Amino acid sequence: MKTLAFAWYYLWSRPLAAALNVLLLALGLGSITFLLLVGHQLNQAFTRDLAGIDAVVGAKGSPMQLILSGVLHVDVPPGNVPLQAVQALRQHPLVASVIPISLGDSVQGFRIVGTTHDYPNLYQAKLAQGALWDQPLQVVLGATAAAKLGATLGSQFDGTHGLGAGGHAHGDSHYTVVGILAPSGSVLDRLVLTGLASVWQVHGDPDAEDPGEHDAHAQGDKAHAAQAHGTKAHGAPREVTMALVRYKTPLAAISFPRFVNTSTVMQAAAPAVEVTRLLHLLGLGTDVLRAFAGVLLLTAALSVFIALWSAVRERRGDLALLRMLGAPPARIAALLLCEALWLGLVAAALGLLLGQGFVTALGWFLQLDNSLLVGGMVWPFALAAVPALALGVSLGAALLPAWGAYRVSVLELLQTR
Repeated sequence: MKTLAFAWYYLWSRPLAAALNVLLLALGLGSITFLLLVGHQLNQAFTRDLAGIDAVVGAKGSPMQLILSGVLHVDVPPGNVPLQAVQALRQHPLVASVIPISLGDSVQGFRIVGTTHDYPNLYQAKLAQGALWDQPLQVVLGATAAAKLGATLGSQFDGTHGLGAGGHAHGDSHYTVVGILAPSGSVLDRLVLTGLASVWQVHGDPDAEDPGEHDAHAQGDKAHAAQAHGTKAHGAPREVTMALVRYKTPLAAISFPRFVNTSTVMQAAAPAVEVTRLLHLLGLGTDVLRAFAGVLLLTAALSVFIALWSAVRERRGDLALLRMLGAPPARIAALLLCEALWLGLVAAALGLLLGQGFVTALGWFLQLDNSLLVGGMVWPFALAAVPALALGVSLGAALLPAWGAYRVSVLELLQTR
């Protein structure tokens, strides 16, 4: 304990040099903490939001755009597809379920999603208040959306055209809140859910009715359902934005996308494939930041080494006095190692706080469009690498100065006085 106390005193006997070393090391550790936290939160978000979705079927265009818009809700969709074509997918022998989704409107940046009850059930969502919609223009709010909008059961609002804030308001169609979901940590927290008929009515089809929750489970005559609900009263085909598909067997991943891409007017995108591509693209940027963090850590290690080596030379008198008072050489070396230990611990704590602050700031910035679920104080097990790295760098830089202090005899120390 005395060695630790002496080491703390010696570390801050030169406050400017100590603060510079701590700052350099903390910046590198903060960058690494930021990378670990963002990677952890993105992986968690992808794992939750992609659960149970084997394919996304929508308009032809960019497959990644389909995934980003239909699953993660961070992009605009490539277009609409006929409802009848989506309903026909239920007859495919390899398809277990099809969940239609209609996009196009939002409220204060939160997306209004027309769908069926199967969509919240896909994420095993639970209601905190109220019930799911059973009529057009009834909505169920995700937990984050409800909190940000300040909405309660019975609240009414108008949707705006477009998937971001600032669009034209649909003032003649008022949505009524009938339910609020419990927080789930999934994409549902940031969405406003309603029936497909709500989207059709808001966009000029006042006689639209939902295809029916029973149709979503493929009960009854599917061909008749597609004919009855796939067109408007005046004969124009109804459309949805895309559909989320689950397979009956993993083997469907080989043949089903090819069937959709070649035999229909739609395209099928595999979430696992597109997310892997996205993470690879993001990895190019993280490699640069990781290299920058490595340079900072190397600079910090060099600075710690120089500071401790200089400390050995400047404190020869103190070291001689300690040796004369009976301190063995190992105690002198331990003093320098403990000083480096203190420096690493302080820098690790500061680096963790900096990294958490960077992620929180990123999450706050991204909440301007209520898009990506990044932010908040989380402590994954991977963060244990940060203090371990801090101690490794600081103690590694102190080994040579400590060895030098260990080998110098008390006679030589006194002769230098």
